[in-house]
Amino acid sequence: MKSNDMLTGKPGKSLFFFALPMIIGNLFQQFYNMVDTIIVGRFVGEDALAAVGASYSFTNVFIMVAIGGGLGASVLTSQYLGAKDYGRMRTSAYTALINFLILSILLAAFGFCFNPAIMRALKTPENVFDDAVLYLQIYFTGLPFLFMYNILSSTFNALGKSRIPLYFLIFSSVLNVFLDLWMVLGWHLGVAGVAIATVIAQGLSAVISFLVLMKELKKYPAEGQAVRLYDREMLVRGTQIAIPSIIQQSIVSIGMLLVQSVVNGFGSSVLAGYSAGTRVESICIVPMIATGNAVSTFTAQNLGAKQPERVRQGLKSSFMIILAFGVIICVVLNLFHNQIISAFIDMESGAEAFATGNAYVSFISWFFVMIGFKGATDGALRGAGDVNVYMAANLVNLGIRVLVANLCAPIWGVQAVWYAVPMGWTMNFLISFCWYLTGKWSRKQIIA
Repeated sequence: MKSNDMLTGKPGKSLFFFALPMIIGNLFQQFYNMVDTIIVGRFVGEDALAAVGASYSFTNVFIMVAIGGGLGASVLTSQYLGAKDYGRMRTSAYTALINFLILSILLAAFGFCFNPAIMRALKTPENVFDDAVLYLQIYFTGLPFLFMYNILSSTFNALGKSRIPLYFLIFSSVLNVFLDLWMVLGWHLGVAGVAIATVIAQGLSAVISFLVLMKELKKYPAEGQAVRLYDREMLVRGTQIAIPSIIQQSIVSIGMLLVQSVVNGFGSSVLAGYSAGTRVESICIVPMIATGNAVSTFTAQNLGAKQPERVRQGLKSSFMIILAFGVIICVVLNLFHNQIISAFIDMESGAEAFATGNAYVSFISWFFVMIGFKGATDGALRGAGDVNVYMAANLVNLGIRVLVANLCAPIWGVQAVWYAVPMGWTMNFLISFCWYLTGKWSRKQIIA
């Protein structure tokens, strides 16, 4: 078999060209999430935008669980690939898919049954409550498809085939946009139409992705190596890595969810502006998160191949990539933040919402580099299977965001919600990086 690019050549170049399809693909994914918001805000109304925004912080937690779980479980797959143990590599992939299919069905049932109570607990404004619940009921009906779609993408990335998820993300994004317009403008289904479009687009992509992955896995020869459909030992080892990875990937979304009640308390106009701002943020952090996820796969494959020094070189290169992205994003947002927020909200008819979204984006634009540094460092530790400290670091991150938002919002106003964000990112990075410097991650053994 051809040598994997992650194991040869310059680490910076390998990381960049592996991360690039992930960045482009995730941008497409965020693009159609943003289109949902723009179509709803422009053609249905401010209340509908607030309803989708209130739902988004809840649904995104589940997607981050899927992405984090897939990344954690795929560490085993990547390390077996680096060690050229293709039989166990395929077994690891099959085991992860079965586990997360079962988990997604359980989470779908939970979300479908309890989302009205959760929306109440989050103090969702009454004028948007019914639409928010309707959106979530439809969304959770299709959650297994949406969940597996992200797990499948993580598995492709673990194999070093980041271009394949890109193709499916482009297909899903374009289909979702057309379905949005058809459902909202053609059939006048409003918030329900946006949810239906998302479920159909990602559901179809999930089915096709699964068929392609099964074909790809069979390309790896496993002569003399046992290939099993399910392995309980891999379930245990994969879970030990997946749980911290789920926490790490979910911190942003869980933080948004836990401070949602703070934002909701300021009314639907502020909620609409905050929703627009967080959608812009979700696009801006894509290069940072994707680079960190690439570092995870890079680390896992190279440790499987017994090349820890290459991992150190890769992390240094990832910091330079992140810094470059951070500078570009900061410049663009500071030059064009008015125009960007006006794509979601009319400046005159939604003045308070516009001001809130504008304030959020203007402030947070200076700090995206910190989530990149923390994501890359966490990725290196995750790829090594050294998960305890970085899980604790992410919990500290979450605690800072929730405490500052809840304690300071009555004093500073809703701005306290976004003041807390870079505080959490920075502390998370410092804890993880100090642990990385000990070098203990390089001696971690998670495969035989």
